[in-house]
Amino acid sequence: MQLETFLEHSAHRLPTKTALVCGEKHYTYAEIEAAANRLAHALIADGLQRGDRVAIYLDNCYEAVVSIFAVLKAGAVFMPVNPTTKADKLRYLLNNSRGRVLITTSRHVANLEAVLSQAEHLRTVIAVGPMLDTGSPLPQHIIEWDELHRQFAHHNSPPDKQAINIDLAALIYTSGSTGNAKGVMLTHLNMVFAATSITTYLENREDDIILNVLPISFDYGLYQLLMAFKIGGTLVLEKSFTYPHAILQKLVVEKVTGFPIVPTISAILLQLDLSKYDFSRLRYLTNTAAALPTEHIHQLRQQLPQAKLYSMYGLTECKRVSYLPIDQLDRRPGSVGVAIPFTEAYVVNDRGEKVGAGEVGELAVRGAHVMKGYWEDPVRTAERLKPGVLPTEMVLYTGDLFKQDEEGYLYFVGRKDDIIKSRGEKVSPKEVENVLFAHPNIAEAAVIGVPDDILGQAVHAIVTLKAGTTLTENEVLSYCKQHLEDFMVPKHVEFRDELPKSANGKIDKKQLC
Repeated sequence: MQLETFLEHSAHRLPTKTALVCGEKHYTYAEIEAAANRLAHALIADGLQRGDRVAIYLDNCYEAVVSIFAVLKAGAVFMPVNPTTKADKLRYLLNNSRGRVLITTSRHVANLEAVLSQAEHLRTVIAVGPMLDTGSPLPQHIIEWDELHRQFAHHNSPPDKQAINIDLAALIYTSGSTGNAKGVMLTHLNMVFAATSITTYLENREDDIILNVLPISFDYGLYQLLMAFKIGGTLVLEKSFTYPHAILQKLVVEKVTGFPIVPTISAILLQLDLSKYDFSRLRYLTNTAAALPTEHIHQLRQQLPQAKLYSMYGLTECKRVSYLPIDQLDRRPGSVGVAIPFTEAYVVNDRGEKVGAGEVGELAVRGAHVMKGYWEDPVRTAERLKPGVLPTEMVLYTGDLFKQDEEGYLYFVGRKDDIIKSRGEKVSPKEVENVLFAHPNIAEAAVIGVPDDILGQAVHAIVTLKAGTTLTENEVLSYCKQHLEDFMVPKHVEFRDELPKSANGKIDKKQLC
């Protein structure tokens, strides 16, 4: 099965059903299928070949959704790029991937003249929105979206779908801790398998309506689209969570049943009066990207008792690793659960041997969702794909430290390169952050290690406060001493108005160092 069949099958079964809500506009499956077919024919007519990369440099919008499925229908590889990506990085992504087509807004085109001229393999730019009238004809390689759709009125799928399930479907660049971004290669098999596994444990249904505020250039946001179309559900696509009250009102009006969040969204939600909204249709919440603080779990369950809360863990290299079954949430709120259906996840030591319960090691993952590798980067691929327990197999080493309990439930400890070594002890930032999040006055917290002549590294906490509250450094330190071992207590506490965030909503610790 290829990824584009998610749309095709749903359009065949449910042509008049609303598939997508963007702003005030509602689009049916038949409308999106027809638009994706037209664009696929246009791309093929323009010379797009099997396996060519197409960069989609758009925010959450109708055109981005159509573009993803059109590229797949044309047998090519879609490459989502966050619209906040700066010119230098965009140039690197286009050249590294040897991107042949760029789909973006006319505003971006007007500001990217230097980038486009230096993108060595770029042949065509498709501009969404009218180009500014400069009095001169458009350069030959720039095509306006509306004009392209007028030229290709063909509603049928391209007759020769060249891709098979082991071919690349997507190339998703993810920032490394050092160096340039890495292009994660995901096949149709990887992505179909992952979407199938996730919709299985979430028990997704055709009547699900999913509200997504996460960028679809981020795999967590992207999969909301893929899973919704797989099940024949409806995706309510918003650009961000910048205006929380407007988003929550949208949730009510559209009768949303599923709402994926990240910890920064949960922190905002818990500072609002949620009793003002009718959440009776909300069936589930999900969290991944970064582990949800235990205190947030408790508070969300109190305020939204009718909604199931799925605590999960994943990374772009395999999409999703684990989920905590609903019946375990009270028993193990600090756990991210067990391996998702049809996969395995286990903890290993530096020699690749499985470790016992309670021992900390690196998490390894095996399953059909594991990436093909990093784009043209055998060195970094070899750091992540290593021999497994069974002969000839390669498994994904996540770079994250975990431990398992006696029953096999997983607990995130920290990134291998985030662990703080202080006083000869290893400190998990996550453990300290959980304590800080439990303080009633603290909204967000991040813990990092800073150089210290005596300690090696000192534990440094950076926090933001809830509106209308106050705290002193001594009060925070006193609170930590009551709940943490001595070597885990921060040496310093820094107060900020806000913490820097990455494009996918996670706290960006690199900007805190």
